[in-house]
Amino acid sequence: MQQTKQFPEGFLWGGAIAANQVEGAWNEGGKGLSVADVDTYKPKASNKDYNAHAAINLETIKKAMEDPTDTWYPKRRGIDFYHRYKEDLALFAELGFKTLRVSIAWSRLFPSGEEQEANPEGIKFYHNLFIEMKRLNIEPIVTLSHYEMPLALSVKYNGWVDRRVIDYFVRFANVCFDEFGQYVKYWLTFNEIDSIHRHPFKTAGVIEEKSDSGEEIQDIYQALHHQFIASALVTKAAHEKISNVMVGCMLTKLMTYPLTCDPQDVELTLKKNLENNFYADVQVKGEYPKMIERHLENEGIHIDMASDDRRILKENTVDFITFSYYMSMAESGDPKAERTPGNTVLGVKNPYLPETEWGWQIDPQGLKISLIDLYDRYQLPLMIVENGMGAIDTISSDGKIHDDYRIDYFQAHFKQMKAAIDEGVDLIGYTSWAPIDLVSAGTSQMSKRYGFIYVDADDEGNGSYDRMKKDSFEWYQNIIQTNGAALFDE
Repeated sequence: MQQTKQFPEGFLWGGAIAANQVEGAWNEGGKGLSVADVDTYKPKASNKDYNAHAAINLETIKKAMEDPTDTWYPKRRGIDFYHRYKEDLALFAELGFKTLRVSIAWSRLFPSGEEQEANPEGIKFYHNLFIEMKRLNIEPIVTLSHYEMPLALSVKYNGWVDRRVIDYFVRFANVCFDEFGQYVKYWLTFNEIDSIHRHPFKTAGVIEEKSDSGEEIQDIYQALHHQFIASALVTKAAHEKISNVMVGCMLTKLMTYPLTCDPQDVELTLKKNLENNFYADVQVKGEYPKMIERHLENEGIHIDMASDDRRILKENTVDFITFSYYMSMAESGDPKAERTPGNTVLGVKNPYLPETEWGWQIDPQGLKISLIDLYDRYQLPLMIVENGMGAIDTISSDGKIHDDYRIDYFQAHFKQMKAAIDEGVDLIGYTSWAPIDLVSAGTSQMSKRYGFIYVDADDEGNGSYDRMKKDSFEWYQNIIQTNGAALFDE
């Protein structure tokens, strides 16, 4: 079969953002506090402090709740997408976006999470957002839970540790399907559901000091199970309510290689990759992998399940698989092996790979390997919904931002995507993280920039917040216009 330079017809090119990192307007429109609204800026965090955002306790939460400002809480202000979404969507349309991944802030619809009726102002905002996207022919991909659950559910119930949160989430999701199903075909349930082990508060509202001593890991697995059940239940609801709907799971793809061919390195790597696949396994295959169940048993972890939980999981599996891919890492049994940060993980440094200013190793071929691995394992359509590099951008003397490093990064990754497609992988879309500068998930910085579009704001929130195109804007625009063929221009 002769290969073409173009990606498949109808390929969904676009970008991805999250409500908690762009919307701002944290105290407008009846919105309640979310877990993201108490996430502080860490000015002293090193560029390579991979997990600076994980620390949270009741004292810091109380202090944040009493603070009426956004001074130390950048996600409260975001990039003012709440007021400027039309301007940003116009830029995305100019880029040629076929799709845009967004999330719906749960606490904008249900401020405490426990209300019986949704907040009308929140409903109106998202109606307006989706209407504008439809006008611009941008297909929405909507994540229901992207690190922004109502803070009140975290404080009252210890988040997803309490099974009652399932019902609150299902209520929220049903409102989303009823109100926005007319605009949205593609839905994702939980963003990087596997991240609960790396930052349980951000992912699931779990405050570890609320757990009994020695039960912290037990509670995290219990919260994860409740999210699995919630994902299955809302998948069922979406299939019942929306015609031609596609519901997907979302995984942090953490591709790991053995540092050497030492069998110990190979075994450790195998187990790390199997553990990474576990979270998709449950949502795609509808059951816990047997080796994961044995591992939990060996660790003394018991997951409380309702009598019909296994049936719910089995009967309500997802339609496609989405994942984030930023970097790969290595594994070794050598305790002295040098380690380096990645997407909220710490892995052994691969000597064959360069790295970003934040220490994340750059591995385009790892994306191709990940695509082949996932498609071989699941045989379902795939979508890359996060991929990009954080960098410190500077405005040159000519008033422009020359980000050739970003262009080089994407060009290398896109070529590997096309190679995977040519080998038979069913890849249906790609959304970069992020098409516009936003508040970073980890250290809540603005200076760690991802976008093709520059936002004039610094880490302390100073600036005009005006938007400006970087050199990469025109480059990505050309990639989309040619459906990838421009990658291979001489």
